[in-house]
Amino acid sequence: MPTRKSKQLSQQTEIGWSLDQRDPEFIKFLMPFWEWLYKYYFRVQTSGWENIPSNEKVLFVGSHNGGLAAPDTHMMVYDWFKRFGVEKPIYGLMHPTVWKEFPTVAQAAAKVGAIIAHPKMAIAALRSGASVLVYPGGAEDLFRPYSLRNQIYFAERQGFIKLALREKVPIVPLISTGAHETLIVLAERYDLAQQLHQWGIPWLFGIDPVVFPIYLGLPWGLSLGPLPNIPLPVPIRTRVCPPIVFEHYGREAACDRDYVNACYELVRGQMQQELDNLVKQ
Repeated sequence: MPTRKSKQLSQQTEIGWSLDQRDPEFIKFLMPFWEWLYKYYFRVQTSGWENIPSNEKVLFVGSHNGGLAAPDTHMMVYDWFKRFGVEKPIYGLMHPTVWKEFPTVAQAAAKVGAIIAHPKMAIAALRSGASVLVYPGGAEDLFRPYSLRNQIYFAERQGFIKLALREKVPIVPLISTGAHETLIVLAERYDLAQQLHQWGIPWLFGIDPVVFPIYLGLPWGLSLGPLPNIPLPVPIRTRVCPPIVFEHYGREAACDRDYVNACYELVRGQMQQELDNLVKQ
């Protein structure tokens, strides 16, 4: 017989697999708070929004920064709704662990447009006519060391390329600088944490963290592991880059490993060049 906890987890997982949880009224409720962060806390400067094709769905591909708070993501989302209105949907792929282990966070995220990070849901969102936002680097990108703050890092994940090729949509890169200075990641030692776990030390709360950063930030000072953080009030700059359109699309292109690798390197290379330029400004 299902327990109360298992029923709750099932319900939250169900939410992650639905496109119908977006709540424009909830987004309107968040907009004043996001606006205050945007204007006064992070003092965001942004550019390139004219690069978004009008009346065309796209796959937005971003570089994640700033730990679990991910302030650049929130500021990008605010910019989207400020410019296009809360009724125009954009769906963001969110790691399955969040849906399973943090149901309250998942519920709120679903109201803004988060869906579970799975090809089935990404395809469903695109075929509904909406654009989709993905951060391929995931947690490894969020907590990459400070010395790598100005590097595009996808953790060699190429699923987003296959998605764009299969669904025949352009990729629009999103980049930012500054957000990775809202906390200072000194080192990433998941290898050590994993070894300790194999020796019998359990994961905190029974959750494999995927990453194990050592960082300086609020409110902990020195933190061990991917704990939630309060971002420092560091200025953030964001940019929407010109669309990347590949030469070939379709299922055959998505199944061609060499072609997928070439497209992956093209996207990563162009995003790195855009980030280098943004950092220099």
